[in-house]
Amino acid sequence: MEALQRRTTYLFLAITVGHVLLISAQVQSKSGLPVLQTVAFGAFAKVQGSLATTTDTGRSVWKNYFALRGAARENEALKQRNLELETQLQQVQAIAARTHALEELLGMSQSMPQPTLAARVIAGDPSPGSLTITIDRGADDGVRADMAVIGPRGVVGRVINRPLPHAAQVQLLTGRNAGAAIVFKNAQAGGFARGGAGDPPLLVDWIPNAADVKVGDVALTSGQDNLFPRGLVVGTVASAERHAGVWTVKLQPAVDFSHIDIVLVVLAREPKEAAHGSGG
Repeated sequence: MEALQRRTTYLFLAITVGHVLLISAQVQSKSGLPVLQTVAFGAFAKVQGSLATTTDTGRSVWKNYFALRGAARENEALKQRNLELETQLQQVQAIAARTHALEELLGMSQSMPQPTLAARVIAGDPSPGSLTITIDRGADDGVRADMAVIGPRGVVGRVINRPLPHAAQVQLLTGRNAGAAIVFKNAQAGGFARGGAGDPPLLVDWIPNAADVKVGDVALTSGQDNLFPRGLVVGTVASAERHAGVWTVKLQPAVDFSHIDIVLVVLAREPKEAAHGSGG
């Protein structure tokens, strides 16, 4: 009985809805279109509007995504270009510095009475106490042991050991057991500057008691060691103290030993007569 009542109710509702739809299809709205068509069109238009909004939003997000990716790629390209330009600038600066050093060496070579040979530093050994470098000139170029090696700013060191045909080892002036006879430009007194003294790395021995050495005085090679031509800059007095008539003088080298690129090898020693004559 209850099932029959439910079927009757459903049938009544279906007939009612059908009548409403039939009437809506026949009744016209103010626009002249049937009410059913107007309602259906309005609902469809709302659906289309929502879809269009969703589509526009998606399209905008997509375009912005690609725009951001393009900006990221452009930013990366700009970073790469900036790195390339910085590298090129460093290369240009290195070339300029080397050109300046070559010009200084050329001027020094022309002013030297002894023949000289330009050499490029190809290796180094910065370990304390055994400071050495290797140059690309050797026995076949006329390089021999104990030849003086100089740079644009002053004394670098001397050739040690037996040179190879196209390479030679140079002991730096700051190394242990290295040294040069010097004279103070302003004090008119001499001594012997030796390496391995720490910081500053050059210590001057055998300074006369009557000498008047001051901080800032320039030390030049005297030539009395028959190794370095006289008149080359060795360094500047960094400290000068005298206790009980004994001097303790340290020199700051004129050469920057942390970066040596090009040097001159003095191919002939200064004659002993000239060296001693200059000191007398």
